[in-house]
Amino acid sequence: QSSGHRSTPKSTPRSRSTPKVSDTPRSNDPSNIVTIVEGRGLARGEIGMASIDLKNPVLTLSQFSDSQTYVKTMTKLQILSPIEIVFPSTMCDNGNMAQVFKFVNDNFQNSNITTVQRHYFNEGNGLDMIKRLVMKENSSVIMDVTSKYYCLAASAALIKYVEFVQNTIYASESLRILFKGSEQTTLIDAGTSTVLELTTNLTYEPQVRKSDHSLFGMLNRTKTQGGGRLLRSNILQPPNDVETIQGRLDIVEELSNSSEIFFGMQSVLARFEIDIDHLLSSLVQIPKQETDKTREHHMTTAILLKHVTELVPALCETLSEGKCELFQAYKTSLQDARYGCINDMISRTMHVDARYTKGHLSMKTQRCFAVKQGLHGVLDLSRVTYTELIEDINQLISQQAEKHGLPLKSAYTVSRGFHIQVATKSVQDLPEEFIKVSKTKSTYSFTTEDLIRLNNKVEISIKDINLLSDALIADLLVEVRTCIGCLYNLSEIVSTLDMLMSFAHVRTITDCVRPEFTDTLAIKNGRHPVLDRILPEVVPNNVYAADGTNFSIITGPNMSGKSTYLKMIALLQIVAQIGCFVPAEFASFRIADQIFSRIGSDDDMETNSSTFVLEMKEINYILQNCRANSLIIIDELGRGTSSEEGVGLCWAISEFLLVQKSFTFFATHFLELCRLESIYPNVENYHLKIQHIMTTRGSLRKVSYTYVLTKGHTEEKHYGLQLAELFNFPSIMMSQAREIATRIQERSDASDAVTTAERKRDNADYRFATKLLQAARSSKLSSDALKDYL
Repeated sequence: QSSGHRSTPKSTPRSRSTPKVSDTPRSNDPSNIVTIVEGRGLARGEIGMASIDLKNPVLTLSQFSDSQTYVKTMTKLQILSPIEIVFPSTMCDNGNMAQVFKFVNDNFQNSNITTVQRHYFNEGNGLDMIKRLVMKENSSVIMDVTSKYYCLAASAALIKYVEFVQNTIYASESLRILFKGSEQTTLIDAGTSTVLELTTNLTYEPQVRKSDHSLFGMLNRTKTQGGGRLLRSNILQPPNDVETIQGRLDIVEELSNSSEIFFGMQSVLARFEIDIDHLLSSLVQIPKQETDKTREHHMTTAILLKHVTELVPALCETLSEGKCELFQAYKTSLQDARYGCINDMISRTMHVDARYTKGHLSMKTQRCFAVKQGLHGVLDLSRVTYTELIEDINQLISQQAEKHGLPLKSAYTVSRGFHIQVATKSVQDLPEEFIKVSKTKSTYSFTTEDLIRLNNKVEISIKDINLLSDALIADLLVEVRTCIGCLYNLSEIVSTLDMLMSFAHVRTITDCVRPEFTDTLAIKNGRHPVLDRILPEVVPNNVYAADGTNFSIITGPNMSGKSTYLKMIALLQIVAQIGCFVPAEFASFRIADQIFSRIGSDDDMETNSSTFVLEMKEINYILQNCRANSLIIIDELGRGTSSEEGVGLCWAISEFLLVQKSFTFFATHFLELCRLESIYPNVENYHLKIQHIMTTRGSLRKVSYTYVLTKGHTEEKHYGLQLAELFNFPSIMMSQAREIATRIQERSDASDAVTTAERKRDNADYRFATKLLQAARSSKLSSDALKDYL
C-alpha cells in the first residue's frame, strides 16, 4: 500500500498521509477529502465526486457531465481546497494517466493525490452506506442518488477511506448528506476566480496577507469559523435564486438600520467562539479503539455541546426582535423541542458549572469535574484525590519559596505539566535542587524531584477520572445523537447570520446601495469593491447592458483603466448575488448563471503554452459554455498573434457572442472592432478618456488619465506611440514610427464601408423597440412618470 504527496501507485488506504482532525475547537485549516471517479467508454466525461470535511460531518455528492478540459471538476475542487484527492488506481495504470487525473495532478500541487484499488468504488456499497449513515430528516436524499452510479461509487470509497485514515467509524443516522447535481448557484471557473482575486490577491506585498486585498478580505468581518467558510464558498459560487438573495438583503438592511438588533446579534454570535461544524464531527465519529486521548476528546465534546446549546435561547431572543421573514423562520427553527431535550440530557449528567474555557489547565480542570457529583462514587473519590494532589503541589511550591526566599509561582504547560517559575531579575544563581532549568528573557522555569513525582500521580489520577467519566459521557453522546438534526440546523443558522452580519458591517462603513434584480444590468457611479476600501479615492463609473445593447466594446490607451473597469463589473455582480449591498448610487442586475473572463496574457511555462495558446483555450471554453444569462468580460484578446489575425479572430468571436445574448464587455486596442456598432444594433462603443496637458514651460505634453467611461470609441490614435514617447526614445525613430502608423491608418480608413442611412434607421428602430420591451418588463414607474419617459 502506498499513499502520500503526489503519489500515484496502486494502493489501499492507510492513516499516515492524511492529518488527523485537530482537537482545537477554533482550528480552521482545510480538511476536505475528495474522491473522484470517471465513467469509461461511452460514459467518459461523466464525473462522480464525493467530499467530506473531517471537521464538518456533511457528505456532499455530485454527478455531472464535464468538458474535455474538466473545468467543472477543477472549479469544485478549487472551492473545496482538499487536503487529499483519491482516485481509483485504474486512473494511472502502468503510468498511463487518465486525462482528469492529469489535470488534477497538475493543478492541485498542494493536495495529496492518492489512488486506491478500484473495488473500493462500488455503487452498491455506497448506497448501503448512505442508507445507514443518513440522519432521518435528511433521508429523502436517498431517492436523489439511487440511480447516480458514479457518485455512489465515489461515496463508498470516501467513507471507507476516511474510516481507515481517522481510525474511526461514523455513527448510524448521524450524517447530513447533500446531493449537488444542479444546484442553484452561479458557475465561476477557477481561472476567473483567480483573475478577479476573489479569495487571494495576486500582488505580493510582504506586509499584507494574501487574503486581505481580495473580495473575501474586504467582506470578511465574521466572528465564527463557519461564517468565514460560508462567505468564502458563496463568493466562489454565488446563489442565483432571487428569493434567496432578496431574503438575505432584507436581513442586511434591517441589521444595518437597527443598531439594537445589530449589536445584540454581534454579542450573541461572538459567544459562539467554537466551531460548531467541528463539534458535530466530533459527535458523530466513533473511535475504533478507546484511548486516554479519545476519552478526553469525549469530555471536551460534551462540554462544548453544553456551551453551544445554552446559547440557543439568547440567539432566539435576539431573532425575535427582527421583522424579516428569514429572522422569523430562524427563530421558529430554534424553538425546536429537541434543543430542550438535549439540555435535559446534559443536565442529568453534567455539572451545571461545567464550561468551555481557554487554556490547557483550565480545560483539564473542567473535564475532571464535568460529570455531576453523586452519579459515580468511585469517580467522586478520584476527584478528591486529584484535588488533594493539586493542593500538595501548591504547598510544595510555597515551601520552596519560603525555604529559599524567592518569589516562586506555579505554572503549567502540556509538555512539562506543573512546574515552577521565577523572574530572572529576582535571582542570580538557582539552588542545585532545582532541575531541568530553562530560561527565557524574563523567566526561569524549572522543577524538583518531588514535583516530578507529584506530576506523575496527577497524570494517573486524571486517567482514572477520564476512564470513569467516559462511561457516563459516552452514554450521553449516544443519547444526543438521536437529536442531532437540530444541531445541523443551528450550525447553518449561526454561519448564515454571521455572514449577513459581516455584510451589514460593510454597509455601515461604506457608501453603498441595495441592488435590484431585473433583466437589465445598470449601475450608476459604481466603484471597484476592493479598491474602494484600500485607496483614498476611486473614480466611479456607470455600467449598462440590456437585451438591446448586450455587447459593449471598450477602448482606450494603456493604463487608462480598462481592466479595472471590467473586473469591477464582475465583482459587483458577485457582491450583489451573495446578498450584499454594492458600492454605487444605483444598481440593477440580471441574475447571471455563469461568469466568464479572459484577462491577462502571461505565458504558462509549466505547460509550455504561449500567450496565444492560452487565449484560445480560455476563449474556446467561453464559446462552448456561455448562455443567454451569462456575464462575460474579455480583455485584450488576440494580442498573442499578428494584428491582422487578431482583428479577424476578435471580429468573428464578437459576432458569435452577439447572437448568444450574453452580457459581454470586450476591452480591446483593435479600433477596427468599433465598426461593429454601425452593423449590429446591440453593440455599444465606450472609451476611457484621457487628457493632454501641457507642462508649465509649454514644451512638453503630459498624458492625464481620467479613468472616466464615455460613450463612443476613443478618438486617440497611436496612443501606443504616445506612451513610448514618455520613455525618451530617439526622436528620429519616433517620427518614423508615427509616419508609418499614419500611412497604415489612412489606407484602412479608405477601405471602410460607408454606413447607409437605411442601416442607421434600422438600428434606431431596433433600439427603440428593445427599450419599449424593457420598460414593459421591468419598469416600476407610476403611470404619469411612464408617460413622461415614453
